[in-house]
Amino acid sequence: MVSEFVFATVQYESGDWDSAPLVPANLIDSVARYTSIPVSPTGVIVPLSSPDLMRYPLVYLTGHLPVRLSDAERRSLARYLDRGGMLFVDDHNHDVDGQFHKTVTDEIRRAAGPLVELPNTHPLYTTFFHFDDGPPTTSQELNGWGDNLVHRHLMAVVRGGRIVVLYSNKDYSSEWGYHPENKRFLSVDNTRLGVNIVVYALTR
Repeated sequence: MVSEFVFATVQYESGDWDSAPLVPANLIDSVARYTSIPVSPTGVIVPLSSPDLMRYPLVYLTGHLPVRLSDAERRSLARYLDRGGMLFVDDHNHDVDGQFHKTVTDEIRRAAGPLVELPNTHPLYTTFFHFDDGPPTTSQELNGWGDNLVHRHLMAVVRGGRIVVLYSNKDYSSEWGYHPENKRFLSVDNTRLGVNIVVYALTR
């Protein structure tokens, strides 16, 4: 593991892994702004099949299009999770009928096991900022973009009481996809859950 937190975006061979290019800088800014965690000012892109995956305690995966992992990618992901890594997956469509959701959840099941509903009382929601009602609703959900659902829960693969895969249908990739300087226009910083995810991954 690296000595400072490095935000790592997963590159996979299928689909559009780079659909949310502004998210890393925004979450890096939030971690630096709110916590005392040493954080690299720039993120990295790490191929899912690369041995370098093991260097990062948390990796982020998103996209719009179908995700079909190669055997090498699936083995690498399984090994990464077995060795204590955490994968955060966000559906950039927030669409339970979409091909990203259908294919990536199948790939998660094959590599890590079935996703289950994460209770809104889970320690993830109080590990730094407090979210008494669970995952914050996104503007994409409220405006009816995608599946016209407000997803009340995140999903997860949990092992030994610890989240190893966190899955979101809420499209945080769109919600957090802006330049960090634009935070000044928000009454409440909407990247705060991202800080909780980072802190949880580093401390659990």
